[in-house]
Amino acid sequence: MPGKPADLSTVDKFLEELSDTLDIRKTITKLGLTEEDARTFLLGLRKKKKSGVVMDLFVGREASASVRAPLRCVVNIDGASRGNPGKAGAGALIKDVEGRVLKALKKYLGKATNNVAEYSALLVALKGASDLGCREIEVLADSELLVKQINGVYKVKSEDLRPLYEEAVSLLKGFKSYKVRHVYREQNSAADKLANEAIDSAEHR
Repeated sequence: MPGKPADLSTVDKFLEELSDTLDIRKTITKLGLTEEDARTFLLGLRKKKKSGVVMDLFVGREASASVRAPLRCVVNIDGASRGNPGKAGAGALIKDVEGRVLKALKKYLGKATNNVAEYSALLVALKGASDLGCREIEVLADSELLVKQINGVYKVKSEDLRPLYEEAVSLLKGFKSYKVRHVYREQNSAADKLANEAIDSAEHR
């Protein structure tokens, strides 16, 4: 027998947690739900889709079915190194084309140079965007070196950067389309903050 309908707050919590973990069993366990609860929620989404409304799992809100597919994403990336080389971090902010934040990512890198941190931020961003289902991507970075190397203007001479560059190029080819362009540092403050937060978190452990 079907149980009573779930209240909207429970459904919202389920979707929010699922969008963060992308792991339905982990979500069920954390929220104390049953598999039947999860099945009911997902069936509800299917009904909404058939009626002309789709659920954006990543921002936790309903969106018009006319939203263009594939999902287009804009990503700000930045790397930070305190000492160059020194304690380093990578940050990435993934948004949709309307500016809504889909995911904020940060990673502590240990000891690294600024350029390694910049490339590491690009890799974090590309993997995160792919996991979110982004198919068309625009990457914004304040590292002129990274942007010109990815776009083929500069050659990659550093042996430390070459494997990171090659991995980044391979990941970019996995998107339907991509663009990597330069922005000034003041336009990239959110990604810079994430990169530095990654270092701060490691220093306070």
